[in-house]
Amino acid sequence: MPKVLHDDDIIRVGSNVYVVSGSNTNWVIVKDGDSCTLVDTGYPGDRDAVLASLEAVGLAPHSVAAVLVTHAHNDHIGSAEHLRSSYGIPVLMHEEEVPHARREFLHQVSVGQVLAQAWRPGVLPWAVHALRAGGTARVPVSEPEAFPAPGALDLPGSPVPVHTPGHTGGHCAYHLPESGVLITGDALVTAHPTSRISGPQLLPAMFHTDRPRTLDSVARIANVDADVLVPGHGPVHHGSAKEAALTVRERGAR
Repeated sequence: MPKVLHDDDIIRVGSNVYVVSGSNTNWVIVKDGDSCTLVDTGYPGDRDAVLASLEAVGLAPHSVAAVLVTHAHNDHIGSAEHLRSSYGIPVLMHEEEVPHARREFLHQVSVGQVLAQAWRPGVLPWAVHALRAGGTARVPVSEPEAFPAPGALDLPGSPVPVHTPGHTGGHCAYHLPESGVLITGDALVTAHPTSRISGPQLLPAMFHTDRPRTLDSVARIANVDADVLVPGHGPVHHGSAKEAALTVRERGAR
């Protein structure tokens, strides 16, 4: 089911940083003049919304210098291959996530795991929505690329990858030092249709490749100097990364 983008789905959180709410997932546009970095691309069904969000901030697909991937789940790389193959946009990620993006393997919650949790509030409605948005579609990235070098990337916003493994082996958050923004992907979220709580938290256990390692990675988030957190799911969180990480640690594994 294609996502229809509305004006209130795009929120400006920094001078040139825009958060876009897609089909229960977020992506981020980091603008620099007539160019930008796009972090994640939503579900396959979000393709038109991704293109519309670029247009809404005065950009076109050819304005995207690169797509950065937090991790290669379908709700985050839904349009990555389309952007790469249609516009020649490089798709970059941590080296451990490259084979995952190619779909040499798939570390993503299975239908069986979802059905086993179907009794939990919110799980079935979320599952139906995810299926309609392309959650089980095959969307490999044919030529994913690892970061060319450690440290800040030579892209709009000078994003700094922060390896936060656990949700997937190559999961990365992205720090935007000039804006004080940390894009946390699914290493830390603030809400999800399958969760009964709000605010900084981990996703329910079924979504993680290695839940204990995900919890350990929260310490890496705590060390980042940022006071705006943009999660893969849920609203933007205003507050220090350290305090948000502490909240997650206090809540512990669910």
